[in-house]
Amino acid sequence: MSHRVVISDAKADESDLEIHREALSDVDAEVVSRELRDEEEVREAARESAALIVDTRTPVTEGVFDSDELRVVGRAGIGVDNIAIDAAADAGITVVNAPTYCLDEVATHALSLLLACSRNLPAYDEEVRDGGWDWRVGEPTVRLRNATLGLAGFGRIPRRLATMVQGFGCEIAVHDPYLPDGEIESYNAESVGFEELLERSDLLSIHLPLTDETEGTFDREAFEAMLDHAVLANTARGGIVDEDALAEALEDGEIKGAGLDVMREEPPEDSPLLGRDDVLLSPHAGWYSESAREDLAREVAGDVARVLSGEEPSNPVTDDW
Repeated sequence: MSHRVVISDAKADESDLEIHREALSDVDAEVVSRELRDEEEVREAARESAALIVDTRTPVTEGVFDSDELRVVGRAGIGVDNIAIDAAADAGITVVNAPTYCLDEVATHALSLLLACSRNLPAYDEEVRDGGWDWRVGEPTVRLRNATLGLAGFGRIPRRLATMVQGFGCEIAVHDPYLPDGEIESYNAESVGFEELLERSDLLSIHLPLTDETEGTFDREAFEAMLDHAVLANTARGGIVDEDALAEALEDGEIKGAGLDVMREEPPEDSPLLGRDDVLLSPHAGWYSESAREDLAREVAGDVARVLSGEEPSNPVTDDW
């Protein structure tokens, strides 16, 4: 029996689609690549497809699961905040993701943003390109050894980041109320409350999922509690940071700078952070390497194939994920 699989993933080029086709070949899948950005388009695709593979910009809302054909939704990535997980569970439709495909890449990207902002590399680069040679444009700069790296959330990516920085000589403070202290301490890190995380971190990296609880976590009050020389990196989800509050905090000198790979709106059109010299931006690229692209296509399509074959997937996403 042939299964129609629609792939709505702006990252996927022909080489990625070929990996999808290979992974789905055992279930005789008809693979169709089509970017779906409108909710009704996604519903229409679901009504005539056994599987959808989607990126973060594809809205998989509750109505998508009102389909007699749809059996599985594959998220081409880690976060599932664009998918109505509860509705999928109620409809008996499986959701899978790729939770490990880019751990090294995102951890490396977060560290790169933190170091670039902390060491003032954008300011130095601009100074030299403009014909100057003044080291003072980077003031102030803290020494990494004995500085505190704060991690908001402690899932797979920040654990990889904590491992990466072990040789730097910095202290690691973690806020994750859902983990026992011993699990955090096994990474040579200290478990702290959110207020203490803000007050102590010289460098602070966000690794939270976007939920109703975490949206806008980093607001004006949070920035007021941070060190005035602190730098912030966000490689998680843009909605966790109040961009207006961050712009105000930077303007008032409440924190030093920020490196953001994710924004409230992607691509951003009217963010107050655009054009600021103290903000380093990248286009949601933290996940990217050629190896990660291949792993992503293979993992997600492989799990979709398992579900369509009547097998248990390797990476199911449940309503309490």
